[in-house]
Amino acid sequence: MKASKLAKRYRITHGKKFRLKDCDPSDKDGFSSVKDWSDLLQKASHDLQKMQDKLYARNQWSLLIIIQAMDAAGKDGTIKHVMSGINPQGCEVHSFKSPSTEELDHDFLWRSTCRLPRRGKIGLFNRSYYEEVLIARVHPELLEKQKLPEECLGDNIWKDRFEDINAFERHMVRNGTRILKFFLNISPGEQKKRFIARLEDPRKHWKFSASDVQERKFWPQYMHAYEDMIRNTSTSHAPWYVVPANNKSYAHIVVGAVILDALEKLNLSYPKVSKAQMQSLQAARKSLE
Repeated sequence: MKASKLAKRYRITHGKKFRLKDCDPSDKDGFSSVKDWSDLLQKASHDLQKMQDKLYARNQWSLLIIIQAMDAAGKDGTIKHVMSGINPQGCEVHSFKSPSTEELDHDFLWRSTCRLPRRGKIGLFNRSYYEEVLIARVHPELLEKQKLPEECLGDNIWKDRFEDINAFERHMVRNGTRILKFFLNISPGEQKKRFIARLEDPRKHWKFSASDVQERKFWPQYMHAYEDMIRNTSTSHAPWYVVPANNKSYAHIVVGAVILDALEKLNLSYPKVSKAQMQSLQAARKSLE
């Protein structure tokens, strides 16, 4: 399947009409062969490597990839497998944890702004500023730590933040950053299976936290927050892709295909040298010979 076809399948084009219940976390679009998945991912990785090399050499565009998901949905694994062939010099990964005191003393977009990819680079956000309309919405007590003036709080805060995010992303796009946003859509049953697997495997104990189980109790609230977020921030310039994530391999294929499709649409090429530069190269070769 072509990258463009997979990208189109999971792209949210009509945000206001989006309903999360219409998205099947177990969807595999007819794919069933592990070998097919492996071959597709290997080809996508190879193609991504070539495109990333041109992106880096051209030094005009940058690409920001945002991955949001519930715990155990596969954010780390997706980054690891999809970006495995990428030159580390051209890629930066940032995982956003609980904000520091310094970060809380700034606006909610500040710490992400400091980590945006430079021209020629691919930046990956493992969680992002979208946490401020997700976990902060499910746990409104977190807003107290942000020390916002009373007039900045109230019923409109989420609507205001959606508007701020859309304006922020439009600004980035207008300045040469392409944005891809992925929600890894996992079912509560699959999350439970993965939690149990972590508890049974000593090598994965470090991944497990008791708070993960506590957050499961808020599943309906999180799904409401995700749905409202996608409805209000999936735009033509910065779309959301809702990726079925119950099958890790298929999720990796979809994410890889979307990234590849976005890079192909940039019509990247290696920089052309001027006549003077060519003469300099020829002189250098003559000197070496």
